[in-house]
Amino acid sequence: MRRVLYFLFAGLIALTGTALHAADPADIPENKQTELELYVTPQEAWDMIQEDPDHILFLDVRTRSEAVYVGMPTVVDALVPFVDHDPFWSWDDKREGYKMEPVQEFVSEANRRLEEKGLTKDNPVLVMCRSGGRSAMAADRLAEDGFTQVYSVYEGFEGDKAKSGDEKGQRTVNGWKNSGLPWTTDLDKDKMFIQEQ
Repeated sequence: MRRVLYFLFAGLIALTGTALHAADPADIPENKQTELELYVTPQEAWDMIQEDPDHILFLDVRTRSEAVYVGMPTVVDALVPFVDHDPFWSWDDKREGYKMEPVQEFVSEANRRLEEKGLTKDNPVLVMCRSGGRSAMAADRLAEDGFTQVYSVYEGFEGDKAKSGDEKGQRTVNGWKNSGLPWTTDLDKDKMFIQEQ
């Protein structure tokens, strides 16, 4: 059934010439799949924004430290973290990294950014994380809140890790940065997530 819906959706796009794109859900790794099954590559996200920037909300759902130290797309509307480090930077043995906690304001902040742009929950929303896993969870959470067109940028900002060769283990396979799309480490305060104390 999913494949039939995909081909119907892809056919509708071809007939109407609309700017929206659709990746075949069967090609998306399981940990990056979403309930809405709407996926775009970084290049497709860029193209969508270029075609209709006023009617698309683009959210970076990574942590604040990722935006600060790794950079973010120049065309993102806002940094709205889905999860972030706990205040004490505690260690998580299971993750083999610092603990991450859900950001309680995620949905309300996404709604605020949507309203700021004059959009509704039926407008396209692009969500992007490091490599596609968190953006899938963020897309599902927004869908639960009534958003109808949440597209996961499934390759993420940094992309997937190379599985072999000299770059094995490095995020060089795909993603926003590796696609040569515009990004910056210069932060715009108006786009940043700032929690009230």
